[in-house]
Amino acid sequence: MKQLDPMVFVVVFQEMLGPLFWPLIAFILVGALALLVVLIRDGGVHSRRLIRAELIGLLGGFAAVALMMWVTASSPGDLLGGPIDWLLTIAIWVAGVIGATMVAYVGLSLIVRDNSDHSRAFRR
Repeated sequence: MKQLDPMVFVVVFQEMLGPLFWPLIAFILVGALALLVVLIRDGGVHSRRLIRAELIGLLGGFAAVALMMWVTASSPGDLLGGPIDWLLTIAIWVAGVIGATMVAYVGLSLIVRDNSDHSRAFRR
């Protein structure tokens, strides 16, 4: 196996996640598109909304690790296996934080409208 084939990753993730794989892919794509639409609509990132979304995103990291443990039928004791287990758990937690932050930012932008001078969008 001298070549890296991206379809191998798709097959492995589909085997691991089973029926959750394609809904998760759709959720990721819709979430990224919604974030792009919100950023274009608002003309930038609102700092107050971003901080709130980051706080909510921390919970998403723990939810991602919990989902990983449920999908792999493992327990918290299994995470003590070695350095690769620690790195993968940290990577899954970080991915959960990033994804939940994006979803929370979109959700907060739909629920809370900041029209005050304090919440101007950062623009590049």
